[in-house]
Amino acid sequence: MKRRRVKITGIGPVTPAGIGREEFWKGILEPVSRVRPYHELGEQYGPLVAAYMDKFDIGKYVDKAKLPRGSARHTLFAIAGAILALEDAGIASAELQATTCAIVTGSSLLDFGGIGAAIDTVHRRGVRGATPRVVYTTTLTSVLEALGQVLGITARTMALQTSCCSGLDAIGYASDLVANGEVDLAICGGVEAPLHRFPLLELRAAGLTPTTNEMPERLARPFDLWRTTGVVSEGACMFVLEAEQSRRKGYSYVTGYASANDGPTDLCDGIVAAAKLAMADARVRPTQIDSISAWAPGHKAIDEAEARAMVGVFGADLAQIPAVSIKGSIGSALGAAPAIQVATAALSQRDGLMPPTVNWDYADPQCPLNLSNRPRSIEQRTTLINAHGVGKVNACLILERC
Repeated sequence: MKRRRVKITGIGPVTPAGIGREEFWKGILEPVSRVRPYHELGEQYGPLVAAYMDKFDIGKYVDKAKLPRGSARHTLFAIAGAILALEDAGIASAELQATTCAIVTGSSLLDFGGIGAAIDTVHRRGVRGATPRVVYTTTLTSVLEALGQVLGITARTMALQTSCCSGLDAIGYASDLVANGEVDLAICGGVEAPLHRFPLLELRAAGLTPTTNEMPERLARPFDLWRTTGVVSEGACMFVLEAEQSRRKGYSYVTGYASANDGPTDLCDGIVAAAKLAMADARVRPTQIDSISAWAPGHKAIDEAEARAMVGVFGADLAQIPAVSIKGSIGSALGAAPAIQVATAALSQRDGLMPPTVNWDYADPQCPLNLSNRPRSIEQRTTLINAHGVGKVNACLILERC
């Protein structure tokens, strides 16, 4: 069977910048940071910061009686995102249930909130405190099961765990299912709710989130000369993917995808291979890339390494390609972060606007990208989206405007 072109017909963001397509888009265009002190763990654990949603209510999106008992926070994000994406695409329940469908999600972490609470209960009560439900609610596949139950569908499912690349890999995998004709519709994206003792304390100890909560709105500084490290956040972004033949209007085509690993010593060098393979998959040349959605968490070494990789792909032309990192605005939601980048890129292509790289105030000569800390009016037909994660993993996706 001939491969079909795949388009995004529905977008469902659940982020600190906004929930739902237009609320998110308005928020991500604002040159402000959503990073705040995070006190939920208690002062005994020291200073923490994060970008988070303190007003998220799953009851706004689905009857709570339909939810599996004990659903984890990241599962609730996925459900809200999927419902928003389906509403955005204009797909009613009856049509969805009559369609050959896949659900593919990517997450970096298990539900450490549920796991940690279960461990605490056993320590406190002994074996009587063991909760069987934890087996079914804290895994990554529990997200898929809950989505199927709430949506009332039986679908092909896949949960991907490729560190912070998970959300992008999920979209690439789901796109292939639609392109190959294995399903007619895919609900896919990235989800993450990491704001628990574990892994926040470990991420701070590893230098991957700040050790201070002073001036929190200035801590996430992608590509800035004075950046130090990234900031963790939570959220999700789900999509509806369909074949080009669908009657629904699309935002963007998913035309290229690839993943690649770093070498033994070279941080982010796998992005070079992933970007070139993704462009080859999309049948576009580097000169045809109109914009770059950079991974750039604001980490001193990672940002520089990604910039070096982009020089390796585009050479001197890199200075002419508008680029952005949204991490200064909403931090990094780990496995959900690249999915949120995809939503940003698709809406950027729709409106001819590029969000600001928040907190990029002082150019770093080692990061020679075409950046701005203000929104820009830029026509974009073809966008490269980068992701990088712990474990030397990298992924790239190509979006082309419908």
